[in-house]
Amino acid sequence: MIPSDPILVGAVAVIAVLVLLVLFRRLRGPSGDARESKRAHEAAQEREPPVKIGETYEFGVTELTDHHSGEEVAVGKVEGFVVFTEDIPSDLSPGDVIRAKVLSFNEGRTSADATFVTKA
Repeated sequence: MIPSDPILVGAVAVIAVLVLLVLFRRLRGPSGDARESKRAHEAAQEREPPVKIGETYEFGVTELTDHHSGEEVAVGKVEGFVVFTEDIPSDLSPGDVIRAKVLSFNEGRTSADATFVTKA
C-alpha cells in the first residue's frame, strides 16, 4: 500500500535523502585534511625525531591549546616535528618565538613534551 498522506510522503522522502547522504559520505572516505593528517602521522612514525631529550630548541608558537593535564600549552614545530610546551607565561601568543627544553616523547615518538625556557 502506498501512503497517500502528503506529510507522511514528505517525511519518508526527507529520511531517504538523509540516509543517502550518510551513505555517500561514508563511501567517499575521509576528508582531504584527515588523509593529510594521517599521512603526516605515519611519516613521523618512520623517522627519527629531530629533537633530543634534554636539549633546548627555538621555534614559533603556532597555537595555544588545552593539554590533557588541563593546563594550556604552546604548540610549535621543530623541522616539522610537533612540540607541546608547558609552563608557558600568560602573555604568550601564537606567533611568538620561544625556547623550550624537550622533556619526553609520546608513545609513538611523533611529538614531544617540553618545558618553557624563555621568549626568544
